[in-house]
Amino acid sequence: MALPLAALLGLALPAQAHEETDAPSPTQIVDEAPREEWVTIPPENLLVMTLAPATDGAELRVVIQLMPEPFSQGWVANIRTLARAEWYDGITVNRVQDNYVVQWGDPNYDNPEADGAAKPLPKGLEEVSESEYTTTLDAAEIEAVRRYFSNAAKPEKPEESVTVWRADPYARAHAFLAGWPVATLDAAPRAWPVHCYGMVGVGRGYSPDTGSGAELYTVIGHAPRHLDRNIALVGRIVEGMEHLSSLPRGSGALGFYTAEEADKRTPILTVRVVSDLPESERLAFEYLSTDSDTFARYAAARANRRDPFFIEPAGGADICNIPVPVRRVVD
Repeated sequence: MALPLAALLGLALPAQAHEETDAPSPTQIVDEAPREEWVTIPPENLLVMTLAPATDGAELRVVIQLMPEPFSQGWVANIRTLARAEWYDGITVNRVQDNYVVQWGDPNYDNPEADGAAKPLPKGLEEVSESEYTTTLDAAEIEAVRRYFSNAAKPEKPEESVTVWRADPYARAHAFLAGWPVATLDAAPRAWPVHCYGMVGVGRGYSPDTGSGAELYTVIGHAPRHLDRNIALVGRIVEGMEHLSSLPRGSGALGFYTAEEADKRTPILTVRVVSDLPESERLAFEYLSTDSDTFARYAAARANRRDPFFIEPAGGADICNIPVPVRRVVD
């Protein structure tokens, strides 16, 4: 009988590796987090996007958490407007570029293979300035970032204090603010969300166009941090990412589906704001507070894995390699 993968990995490890360390894994640390360290995501900040069903009839549902203040609020308001106008209903996934993004919107808007008139947008959408790609932090938010660095400087093992938190090559520093990964400039209180796996952004044309929110994308590959401060980020996928990351890749320019690949476009049936759903249909999610003691331990463990499988701790972690834990709340 074949051994399970975990057993095979165990056989490959020297016995002393198990004896010398009993450090918990990041998952174990999160699982032990006290209830009071979890923060409820307001239903107004959750979208449910229902895709066309799978070939076996199974429902395919993606849940998006919209970004709270102080980030991207003009675009986030537009997205709620579009969802409440049911504008997203009937659009499609038009672009799947390997190791990059999945993009969805009206197939007849800014699509190389468009064959009809673009869908008219609802009234009331805001035109958002490029200056809104970054945000000026207020005193409380600056203090939260400083507190994060203070916590990060006190890891479980003193020898890690110098190496755990490395400089960010795309900014002066990175941190977590109100549950989101952000980058900062220390000379001025400016910050911006970063392009990690599963983050959701707004498709746009050439500057000064900043996009309305009618076209959205999510990152399905290595974090394209060069897009930071160049495109609006508005949220992240918290459930159902596998339904998007596994879609067939497009063979056209930038991963767009060609005319011959029209059958590969996945229809989007509905997009709804969770707070607008009947009580019985509302989903509830919460995230681990990034100000909590547990998150500080979890982040240090992600940067320096000491649980039994690992031989050498990495000595640091990219901001996108410390995903903020989010979980579904089940009654």
